[in-house]
Amino acid sequence: MSGKKLTCFNCGQVNRVPEDKLMSGPKCGTCGARLIGGKAAEVDLKTLQKAARTDDLPVVVDFWAPWCGPCRSMAPEFSKAAQALAGKARLVKLNTQDNPKSVQTYGIRGIPTMIAFAGGQEKKRKSGAMPSTAIIDWAQDL
Repeated sequence: MSGKKLTCFNCGQVNRVPEDKLMSGPKCGTCGARLIGGKAAEVDLKTLQKAARTDDLPVVVDFWAPWCGPCRSMAPEFSKAAQALAGKARLVKLNTQDNPKSVQTYGIRGIPTMIAFAGGQEKKRKSGAMPSTAIIDWAQDL
């Protein structure tokens, strides 16, 4: 069976989506949530780890916290980048305050930090707030 494996950010189920359906709003076969929604999804550590390990599309994570000013200023830019990269990469946000173990697991030294995963491995990371154009450029070659 061909297609791209995508983890549902809502229920954690792995779905297989035919490549020609990636841009037509595929939904999870278990819970019905959109798999590629054009906006950054909020995830927990367990869901992130599963998606980073399993997904065939690159996963770009914004590690952030609600008390972080630069994180809050980057949030709308990250959402713009998620729309621009829909079908090429999936952008997610992980709240480090709600998921403190993620800081240790991924060696986060400062926030916001973005980490890109592809093929089950970390490919690159970058710390500091960026505009959407820089996020898109940074995530293009995954």
